[in-house]
Amino acid sequence: MELACDMKYRAVWISDVHLGSRHAQVGKLLEFLRDVECERLYIVGDFLDGWLLRRKWYWNDDYNVLIQKLLRKNRKETKVIFLIGNHDEFLEKFCPIGFGSVRLVERAVHVGLDGKRYLVLHGHQFDGLTAHNRLLDRFGSVLYDQILTLNTAVNKVRRRMGFGYWSFASYLKMQAKAAVKYVSDYEHSLIQFTQKKKMAGVICGHIHRPEIRTVDGTLYMNCGDWVENCTALVERLDGKFSLIKCHEDHVHSAGRGPGPHDPGDRGLRDVAAAGPRSDRGPGGREPQPELAFLL
Repeated sequence: MELACDMKYRAVWISDVHLGSRHAQVGKLLEFLRDVECERLYIVGDFLDGWLLRRKWYWNDDYNVLIQKLLRKNRKETKVIFLIGNHDEFLEKFCPIGFGSVRLVERAVHVGLDGKRYLVLHGHQFDGLTAHNRLLDRFGSVLYDQILTLNTAVNKVRRRMGFGYWSFASYLKMQAKAAVKYVSDYEHSLIQFTQKKKMAGVICGHIHRPEIRTVDGTLYMNCGDWVENCTALVERLDGKFSLIKCHEDHVHSAGRGPGPHDPGDRGLRDVAAAGPRSDRGPGGREPQPELAFLL
């Protein structure tokens, strides 16, 4: 388990916050960002859920606090890079642009501590459903929102019975063979494109499934979401990549009480890692991330 006082990283990636959804876990994300220090913070798409906001407007005070937190971090020592997803695709017409020093891009390249290059994008570009049947994709989004409502009810019952958090929504998705094939095809397409671009790995979101694994020599890293899983991908100061999970069911061992946005116990847990890596890039210099358009 990572202690809050040790949460200093070269880079942090968060994806699929879905502001506009009543299921967005903004309180947990605020607690995570309060304790995190990093040189680069990547918002990897679907920060805003434009689809839900157009259907029915929902916005609470925590959303404003989150945006202020990100802008405040960007004014200090953190460079914020904002990538576009399919749910906030209305921002595409502003790409590429900078809001102050916050960069809005479709995709980027992150240079790791060892000088290797990693493609960063939301990932919907490689989702066959999103690309070829947008109406069905939006219907699936509405159905998913209803499943999340059921997920909340299931976990309320589990907490009363003394059990920890369990993602009923993820369980349903992984029981369907079509869903498993969908995830597999998505990952395969992303990895193929990454290899074609001669990148060491890819960092994405979109499918709400946090994971780090190596496929045919290519590092596939999905930073998850802040609706079901509450996970972030991080590059540590030694260049090692890890997934950090934040949920109320894991007791935080740093001895700090809950913050104003989370009434329960909070836990931050290292759930996956890739490494080790070298301390410096080529020539002994620490490499800097770059922004690039690849298509």
